[in-house]
Parts: sequence; structure tokens; C-alpha cells
Amino acid sequence: MDYQLFPEGDCAVLIEAGKEISLENHRKVQTIVSLLENHFPKWMIEYIPAYTTVTVLYDPFKIYKQTSENPYIYVSRYLTQLLEKESAAPLRKPRVIDIPVCYGGEFGPDLEYVARVNRLTPEEVIHIHASGDYTVYMIGFAPGFPYIGGMPEEIAAPRKKTPRLRIPERSVGIAGKQTGIYPIETPGGWQIIGRTPLKLFLPEKDSPSLLNAGDKIRFQPVSAEEYKELEMMPS
Repeated sequence: MDYQLFPEGDCAVLIEAGKEISLENHRKVQTIVSLLENHFPKWMIEYIPAYTTVTVLYDPFKIYKQTSENPYIYVSRYLTQLLEKESAAPLRKPRVIDIPVCYGGEFGPDLEYVARVNRLTPEEVIHIHASGDYTVYMIGFAPGFPYIGGMPEEIAAPRKKTPRLRIPERSVGIAGKQTGIYPIETPGGWQIIGRTPLKLFLPEKDSPSLLNAGDKIRFQPVSAEEYKELEMMPS
């Protein structure tokens, strides 16, 4: 595996798996995550996967108790030796999660705009959006917010010049060549094309985020009536 290590302050190492956002680099990130999950030393605080990187946070004081060596050098050597085991890293089979979406109307106020800038009808935008081959690359920005790759470029749309102060939770949006879902109400500048009845962030649960990096997603259009029925179902 090709990668580079960089210091991030005095208690973190950045593992860069590549420069470009791609499925190949995403798989490298997932391999690194799998190795860290199975080899979690006491001095490691946590790891944070992103599009092309994994940041490893460590406790330098725990390392000082083991060795007089510079903590960054110690951690870098450990990671280098660990990444040599990449072929032995078992990648979990990705989950496939169906996300029902009610497109347009009050739930998708920007659907018409996305259609207009791409010279499509709203129905065509819905069909194209629901036909994408989607992968969750990372979780970030807000608790449980999935950055999703695989959206067809023919429905790409620029962010709003002036972000909205409030976007309802569970809103499905487009920003550039990406699509995503707002798990909680928050300000944002994505073009909102629909809403899902599923709750993406459940803080009372042991695993509060419905989606995780590596998950596969299928968007399924539903009517307003189906949306209301699904929204009433327990999470």
C-alpha cells in the first residue's frame, strides 16, 4: 500500500492513503481502519477516517512510560510495521442500507433548481439520484452526517451562495458532485431535494450513527403518504 505519514500537532499522526477522492483510496482507508480496529494499543486514543486519510490520536504520556523515544517517531514506526500487514487485514463486508426519500414539495424546495441548472425535469433528477451507486466515504460536519460518493455528475449543482440558517433534520441535499443527508437541524448551503423519514442520529444508542464509512446506500423514492407511515415507525 502506498501511503505517507505526517505529524498533526504533538499527539496525532496523519496517514495519507492518496490525494484523490476515489473508491481505490477509500478501500485503502478501510484497510487501515480494519488494521487499527484489530491492533489498538493502550496509547492510542482514537482514529478518525476521512476521504483519503486516517488521523491517529495518541497519548504521548503513555508512550513516555514505555520508552524515552520521541512519541511521534515511536507511533510512526508502529504504524509503518502495522501497515505492512495490510494483506492480513479482513475488510468487513459493506452493509447495504435502503434510504427512503420523499422528493420535492415541502421536503425538497431546491429540486426544481437542480433540475433547471442541469436542463432536466424534476422527475429525471429523482430517477437519476435514486439510481446512483453510492458509498459512504466518511462521517463528519455534524453528528452522523454522511459524505456520500457515487452521485451521477449529470445532477451536480453548486452550493447556495447564501446558506440557509435552518435545514430540517433528515433533509437530503446536493453540493457539487456530492449528495448527503442532514441528520440534525443545522445551517447549511446544500441544495435540498428531499427528506427521509429515517433518523440518522440516535444519541441514546450505543452506535448513535445509522450510517458508517464503507456502507452502501440505495435511495428509494416514496410518496408523501408512504413517508408519513415510515416516519411513525419506531427507530
